[in-house]
Amino acid sequence: QVMLTESGGGSVQAGGSLRLSCAAFGYGYSTYCMGWFRQGPGKEREGVAAVFSDVRYADSVRGRFTISQDSTGNTVYLQMDLLKPEDTAMYYCVGNDWCSTDPNNYRYWGQGAQVTVSS
Repeated sequence: QVMLTESGGGSVQAGGSLRLSCAAFGYGYSTYCMGWFRQGPGKEREGVAAVFSDVRYADSVRGRFTISQDSTGNTVYLQMDLLKPEDTAMYYCVGNDWCSTDPNNYRYWGQGAQVTVSS
């Protein structure tokens, strides 16, 4: 049983920064895709960033967000800088054997962390 545990998030003014963390427990192997999706009010779920053999970002966050992992690969971070009100959403950590832009392809999901950006 794989569990993803998130921490971080919160409220910040536009232009500020926040950091999300996600720890994975229960993976029996060392390499897998981990990333972040988000869902804002009245919006569809959107892929934000993912890391596996390479790093991928949504166009809307590229240059402002940075995804990284610790040395074990079991914890992934999302550093969010220059935040905008449109970044307001519930952010979900995801894990899977491979990366995909389709949220339906991800087997494992965290509980979600709220990020609110005020103007």
